[in-house]
Amino acid sequence: MKLFDYIFRGAIDRRISAFQSDLTEKYVVEVENIYRQMRGWRHDYHNHIQIMKAYRSLDENDKIDAYLDSLETDLTSVDTLIKSGNVMIDAILNSKLSLAKNRNISINAKAVVPKNITIQEIDLCVIIGNLLDNAIEACLRIEDETKRFIRVYMDLKRDNLYLSITNSAFGKIQKQDGRYMSAKGENHGFGLIRVDRIVAKYSGYIKRRNEEDAFTSEVMLPL
Repeated sequence: MKLFDYIFRGAIDRRISAFQSDLTEKYVVEVENIYRQMRGWRHDYHNHIQIMKAYRSLDENDKIDAYLDSLETDLTSVDTLIKSGNVMIDAILNSKLSLAKNRNISINAKAVVPKNITIQEIDLCVIIGNLLDNAIEACLRIEDETKRFIRVYMDLKRDNLYLSITNSAFGKIQKQDGRYMSAKGENHGFGLIRVDRIVAKYSGYIKRRNEEDAFTSEVMLPL
């Protein structure tokens, strides 16, 4: 019996280690993505300064004003992909969606979340993060980039917080014991289990639908 317990604990430890390694790789990719964006902004910032210096040397103040107005408009449009009203939710949504966009995945997202909610923000981040990770991975398995898409909708429905994430999918997603399985293998299943447990923690509701060329996850959490 002790030998069985030892082997069982060892197997669990290896699966958890693999899962943590998978998470670490995701964080590294996301940080690298943000770093590339920052380098791009730095390069653009330098160019903007040079252009305005040139206008000033020519005493063309009206062109400086027009250039500043265009910069303000541009910054407003690229500030973030989405602003829900909740800082923590915005952080996780924009991190994941920015990564998806850089991988040539079409994004359509809308989110309205109160600044203060009864649901722990870390729990929401786990749900959103895992569902979007799955959505991105499903899209990347589609060779035709024009068919890659992710749609995110998040809003209040009566006294509930509603979240829907739909992504393009290729082929039939398999089930085991009534649960959709990740195409990446058993270690990735920990993320899906965590989502289900958090939803149950709040006596919420989760539904997954595998339709033709699309997969949808819907979550309803009582406030």
